[in-house]
Amino acid sequence: MRGMQRALQKEGYVVHNLGYDSRHHTIPVLAEQVAHEVRKVTEAATRVHFVTHSMGGILVRQMEATQPLETLGRVVMLSPPNHGSEVVDRIGHSWIFDRVNGPAGQQLGTAPDSFVNQLGPVHFECGVLTGDRSLNWINSCMIHGPNDGKVSVASARIEGMQSFKVAHATHTFMTSNRAVIADTIQFLKTGCWLP
Repeated sequence: MRGMQRALQKEGYVVHNLGYDSRHHTIPVLAEQVAHEVRKVTEAATRVHFVTHSMGGILVRQMEATQPLETLGRVVMLSPPNHGSEVVDRIGHSWIFDRVNGPAGQQLGTAPDSFVNQLGPVHFECGVLTGDRSLNWINSCMIHGPNDGKVSVASARIEGMQSFKVAHATHTFMTSNRAVIADTIQFLKTGCWLP
């Protein structure tokens, strides 16, 4: 997220690039930890925007469902598995997947009763930007329809979002894609993307 961070700082935003240990905790635990950190670093802020990548969007949804932030502004989700990923359905049970993605990754399946599908619609200003290019043809073979190698275009959508856009980008490199960075800034400033 460093390229995104630099671009946002050039636009005058105060940026806190927060990480989280998804390999050792579940989504609720991670969301609680991130919420605590967000409140600590934004104590004086009157408006707090989020730019998330992948699971980060799910953490914001969980935070807003359990510990809403009164100063929440706009949220840009980059390639969020809002309805899970078929990759988790197919190989989530393997030891190597668990080692790389941890307990939080296990919660990103597509079943109707999966964690992500129990979170419901968003009730905040949200723009979702996802990719349709993949560097991982093995993962892409497991996913129905256009995808970024980890998340399908269809799965990134979420009820309640204000805007949705597909970029010619891959999951991994979405955050450093110049067009994605420009679109992120536009949504933070205006709350929408032009068709």
